[in-house]
Amino acid sequence: MLDPAIGKLIKNSDNRYKLVLDVAKEARKIAVLHEDDTDSIYEKSVSLAIDKIAEDRAL
Repeated sequence: MLDPAIGKLIKNSDNRYKLVLDVAKEARKIAVLHEDDTDSIYEKSVSLAIDKIAEDRAL
């Protein structure tokens, strides 16, 4: 189960397609930032991107 729920994310987005594109773009940025880290990140880049987008849209 995704946390935050997809229903809450989609309410603040124009449509599902744009939401998916926004999450993918943010996940790529996060993956590139953590690419050279010797420490492995515990959360996947997509999960981190969803959390960031939810946080940004809650403001």
